[in-house]
Amino acid sequence: MATDTQTYNGYCVKCREKRDFEGTVNVTDSGRRMAKGKCPVCGTTMNRILGKA
Repeated sequence: MATDTQTYNGYCVKCREKRDFEGTVNVTDSGRRMAKGKCPVCGTTMNRILGKA
């Protein structure tokens, strides 16, 4: 279940810096909401766990 693309701030493990990325919200099997997208600099997949609201 993915929704529209939005901008999120997350940590890129490869660049070792916080960056803004375009991502979609997905729900994991355990019920957590998570924004998933690509780092604009290196292209690595970035994730950010979101709150319930």
